[in-house]
Amino acid sequence: MRKVAVLGSTGSIGRQALEVAAALSDEIQITALAAGSNVELLAEQVRRFHPPLVAVAAKERWRELKELLAGEKVTILAGEEGVLAVAESEGDLVLAAIVGIAGLKPTLAAVRRGKDIALANKEALVTAGHLVQAESRRRGVKIIPVDSEHSAIFQSLHAGRPAEVKRLLLTASGGPFRTWPKEALQHVTAEEALQHPNWRMGAKITVDSATLMNKGLEVIEARWLFDVKLERIEVLVHPESIVHSLVEFVDGAVVAQLGLPDMRLPIQYALTYPRRLPAPWPRLDLIGRTLTFAAPDTDRFPCLALARAAAEEGGTCPTVLNGANEVAVGEFLKGRLSFLGIPALVERVLVSHTPVPDPDLEAVLAADAWARAKARALIREGVVGA
Repeated sequence: MRKVAVLGSTGSIGRQALEVAAALSDEIQITALAAGSNVELLAEQVRRFHPPLVAVAAKERWRELKELLAGEKVTILAGEEGVLAVAESEGDLVLAAIVGIAGLKPTLAAVRRGKDIALANKEALVTAGHLVQAESRRRGVKIIPVDSEHSAIFQSLHAGRPAEVKRLLLTASGGPFRTWPKEALQHVTAEEALQHPNWRMGAKITVDSATLMNKGLEVIEARWLFDVKLERIEVLVHPESIVHSLVEFVDGAVVAQLGLPDMRLPIQYALTYPRRLPAPWPRLDLIGRTLTFAAPDTDRFPCLALARAAAEEGGTCPTVLNGANEVAVGEFLKGRLSFLGIPALVERVLVSHTPVPDPDLEAVLAADAWARAKARALIREGVVGA
């Protein structure tokens, strides 16, 4: 029985992880849950899985959660301290699924406590990959990726040794605007951006998929996860989302992992690794399917190039990229920034930044705060707007 704490239990990945836990109830025990502010759903999850510890990040909703859980034998915490307590609680594995840089400190706390990590929070590695990986090596912690692309690479790498790897090939669906001309992208609405053709995900990552920023963040994440230089990580647009990513070896062999676009499969693999267990999820049938691949268009979707440039610059640049993008996506979803305004805003913030090399956690968080403030200031000043 593997004891699992879930950070971000009410988000898309968290909810699907609990579906996996319910299907594998003889194998997985949920020992702690942490969520942002959705206390109604969090209370339902507690009543279903009966973890002894739960935390809500929004302190103002603690009392409401306590009332909803009256009669349950559960310790109820709140705020950042509560989320950190869940990350550090007793158990075997922490599923890190908090969206954005808010997941960095809890992920680091779990690593420092010696917990293996099922990592769905890519921002932890994008902003502080050097810190997370140094701590994981020091503590002997395994980091098993949950993202479908990184899970595919993780699985495909079993076909050879690290020295035998030539390239990592991350696949991207291309999002809902893959075939749109550039001039039409100026008029994209939030509703249109949230209609992903293949995946069901949270709003932020769905918009990131539409801009290809998500793939840029995944390139940075892959660099840290697999200790591969950036120039050996490439992106392929694969609209069908069946080949989740590929590894090319030095002899020319290319190994890939295929499956339906269903996050429950990589989630289950991460929660049960190194075992593979029978699962009730739908199975892939390749009969009659056509699989296509193309190069990404960084003219229409410049976020991918911005992310790679930030990664090459290093230091605090990836943190600034991420922070500015989080603000930009939020403003787009509120109708205050155009779709093409997202990369424009991120680029303006990056150009204004003086990188700090080899930042510690304090410097990472300071760079994130600076990037967000700068992005908001540029929008207020009308430098980048709707």
